[in-house]
Amino acid sequence: MGEETKPQETPLLHTQAAETALKRTGTIWTAAAHVITGVIGSGVLSLAWSMAQLGWIAGPLTMLCFAFFTLLSTYLLCDCYRFPDPEYGPQRNPSYLEAVDATLGKKEAWISGIFVEISLYGVGIAYTITSAISLRAIQKSNCYHKEGHEAKCEYADTLYMLIFGGVQIILSQIPDFHNIQWLSILAAVMSLAYSIIGFALGIAQVIENGYVMGSITGVSASSAIAKVWNISQALGDIAFAYPYSLILLEIQDTLKSPPPESESMKKASTIALIMTTFFYICCGGFGYAAFGENTPGNLLTGFGFYEPYWLIDFANACIVLHLVGGYQVYSQPVFATIEKWFAEKYPNSGFINHSFSIKLPFLRAFGLNPFRVCFRTIYVISTTAISMIFPYFNQVIGLLGALNFWPLTIYFPVEMYLRQRRVEAWTIKWIMLRAFSFVLLFLSLFALIGSVEGLISAKLS
Repeated sequence: MGEETKPQETPLLHTQAAETALKRTGTIWTAAAHVITGVIGSGVLSLAWSMAQLGWIAGPLTMLCFAFFTLLSTYLLCDCYRFPDPEYGPQRNPSYLEAVDATLGKKEAWISGIFVEISLYGVGIAYTITSAISLRAIQKSNCYHKEGHEAKCEYADTLYMLIFGGVQIILSQIPDFHNIQWLSILAAVMSLAYSIIGFALGIAQVIENGYVMGSITGVSASSAIAKVWNISQALGDIAFAYPYSLILLEIQDTLKSPPPESESMKKASTIALIMTTFFYICCGGFGYAAFGENTPGNLLTGFGFYEPYWLIDFANACIVLHLVGGYQVYSQPVFATIEKWFAEKYPNSGFINHSFSIKLPFLRAFGLNPFRVCFRTIYVISTTAISMIFPYFNQVIGLLGALNFWPLTIYFPVEMYLRQRRVEAWTIKWIMLRAFSFVLLFLSLFALIGSVEGLISAKLS
């Protein structure tokens, strides 16, 4: 505030001044909370269905493989925060796009930007759909409890999507990522709560059944090609459940140093992915063990579980609270990118660059920017509208996971690492990283084709 860039300042001095203005206080544990919030989202609810398509051997192994893929790409991406030195280099890259721009150049940054914005925008759509399904499930649970399990308890999603969108319009006025640590920690607690509940209900159902359902080959399908499509979509669902590369550098930018931010972020990612993988396998495994061939697409809203109804209600309330925070974790980077571009494009516009100080009773004063209010409101309205048009949980989750997994989680982190570390062509490290990227490209294409087929079939049915 009030600082001007003087002509005689070097870029390094200007960077240091900017860093002084922004106080970074994050720790390994706050970063881990951000990661858990970003990773454990609506994707966890489809993992029992995914496990059911893959079977008892391929299901857990696939989840472990995706956890390994995500952790490896995370380690590569963490080193791209500082450039050219991954520990204490003078230039910070506080966002995914800035890292690609600084390391690979404008053209690659433009390409990656398209995938980034689509992915983050898609997560907002997925979270809106899931929150509406969970809110509806609470109403259905109470109806089943009063009227019996055979009662017709059918409710529309539209009202709940509108309610969720209204809440997000308000929360979207939070200025930036550094102001939502409290929301992220709350969301992380909620995500662990409903994961534990899903895990516990699965165990209870298995005990009640007296045996473990499911098979090595997974659930049957109407035909061989239908089975292939289901497996393909299951891979897309799992791909959606893991990666968080898009918000990794924003999270890393909140960390204090020393120690180097990359070191802290790697530890936080390891802790978070171990925890999430444990819950994923437990939720997916026990969900499949409980229901076998009848495993629902959404573990806590598909009504394999009816009682205790209050626990189902509580779990779905936790899902909604988590996704309220998760929506912001994924939307704030989009807001920051678009608003920065407009501010640089129109530096003299008062509508874009001027903020008004607002003071509400019992709250501290905060700045309200006219452009931010309009843009973020339109953004939330658009995600809500698309969610109403395509309210298909499993299909949307699979499509988003398959579409963005390879380019954003694998390709660009690998390319940035190779460029920053100046890895020579045809060395062992170069060959291994290229092979890693190439194999996962084909896996992502396979998942994408199946997910598109599933979405088309759902829309036509």
